[in-house]
Amino acid sequence: MKILVTGGAGYCGVPLCEKLLADGHHVTVVDNFMFGFEPILHLVSSPRLDVIKRDIRHEDMSYLDGKDVVFHLAGISGYPACEANPHSAKLINVSASVTIAKLLSPSQLLVFPSTTSFYGSQGDLSTEETIPKPVSLYGITKVEGEKIFMDRPNSISLRWATVFGVGSRMRNDLMVNDFVDKAVNERTIVLYDADSRRTFIHLNDVVRGYLFALEHQDKMSGGVFNMGSDRLNYTKREIAKKIQETCPCDVLNAELGDTDVRNFLVCFDKIKAIGFDCNNTLEQGIAELSKLYRFYTPSSAIRPI
Repeated sequence: MKILVTGGAGYCGVPLCEKLLADGHHVTVVDNFMFGFEPILHLVSSPRLDVIKRDIRHEDMSYLDGKDVVFHLAGISGYPACEANPHSAKLINVSASVTIAKLLSPSQLLVFPSTTSFYGSQGDLSTEETIPKPVSLYGITKVEGEKIFMDRPNSISLRWATVFGVGSRMRNDLMVNDFVDKAVNERTIVLYDADSRRTFIHLNDVVRGYLFALEHQDKMSGGVFNMGSDRLNYTKREIAKKIQETCPCDVLNAELGDTDVRNFLVCFDKIKAIGFDCNNTLEQGIAELSKLYRFYTPSSAIRPI
């Protein structure tokens, strides 16, 4: 198939492109390369890879033409980056999505990466029917983006749990990644709202989830799906204790923290009924990350956009 991956040089985009190419697809990457070209350099030699350097705010979206599937991964990801660049977050995460949705034909499958974070702080188990209550600009833009694409035919929205793990274009702002970095390099993890709970997913399982949607589009098109595993529900305190088993460090409690207070449990029965579940554990991710951060110095995850 001819597949477009916007944001193909990003944290999730690179490993997705690797797998799509390995499976024999023709892949087009569209990215503004704000974090550099290095993450996809190892893929450039593939004759089935095309690369377009372009911001998705640019009016020329001719790269959509002739594609069977579009994985729309380009966007401002996470609470800190959206708060630092609110205007760009709205233009990229919402306005560009409106344009893409209008230009796609009904025969083109659109896979949208949504988030479980927009469930906010709800006491009950959150299902796909739960009304979102976003507590950040990031969550708000994801709610709007999902609605834009689900109002067109032939779209799938994947509401991801919080991702962790080693990637070619690292995300150091993600909770588990950040905690392991602090444990390795500062020997201290500082917790705010330590008993708040959320669900996590390894980067490898995110890629598996995208491929699963591609393979099961006949069952999933037109639907939204929580993506993660019941086995990966943890509080911040529980994560810190898991990290201490691999990286000895102090764990401190903070009285003040950021305003993005999320505390929720998520139900994954809908996607499990079709056949998807996670293969990777939190312990695996911590081991990989601790190895990485012993030689890797994170750069800022927030840059002007």
